[in-house]
Amino acid sequence: MAKKKTVSKNDIISWYMDYVLEHDENPKTVFAFTKKHSFEEATLYQYFTSFEAIEKGVFEAFFSNSVNSLNKNEDYQNFDSRNKLLSFYFTFFENLTANRSYVIHVLDKYKNDLKGLKVLSGLKKHFNNYINGLDIPMLDLKQEKLEKLQENALKESSWLQLLITIKFWLDDSSASFEKTDIFIEKSVNTTFDVIDIVPIKSVIDLGKFLFKEKFHMN
Repeated sequence: MAKKKTVSKNDIISWYMDYVLEHDENPKTVFAFTKKHSFEEATLYQYFTSFEAIEKGVFEAFFSNSVNSLNKNEDYQNFDSRNKLLSFYFTFFENLTANRSYVIHVLDKYKNDLKGLKVLSGLKKHFNNYINGLDIPMLDLKQEKLEKLQENALKESSWLQLLITIKFWLDDSSASFEKTDIFIEKSVNTTFDVIDIVPIKSVIDLGKFLFKEKFHMN
């Protein structure tokens, strides 16, 4: 059997996603999967150790593709941390929407408990590093331990915010997922308003929006 000479990490991810959607299940074995696409098992193992690792890699690829796209934009480079995070959210969810069938297949059954999901662990690591790199302004607490706690709290709350947004997007039935766009803008702005100690109007606005959407979705 002729073997493909060059197979990239993205090729494997794409073939894996296609297989899962076409068969509604994971490939049976690595041997069968690599034979189907005419490449050596050893090539797959250069990038991934298992199908579970490929699943993690899919969500890491969504993240990397989003950030790489943003970094090519000169305007993005000049944004403040708030607008960089907003840009990331909109770009990341465009990538999720372009692959919504796969994302729903993997996440829908876990959407009420995404926090500890192993398939998102790689995404969390990359996202936390991204948040660190934004240099989001925080309170000057004058004590290293307190500032470290504040930094960790920011990362965890930012990650939770992303998971809540994914959950909202999974449930969103509005045209072009426009309600998710509204949610992104309100939630990110509220986070920064709280950090800047200007919270009241944005918190009330977000609370009203969430209450209204929960009422209608239920």
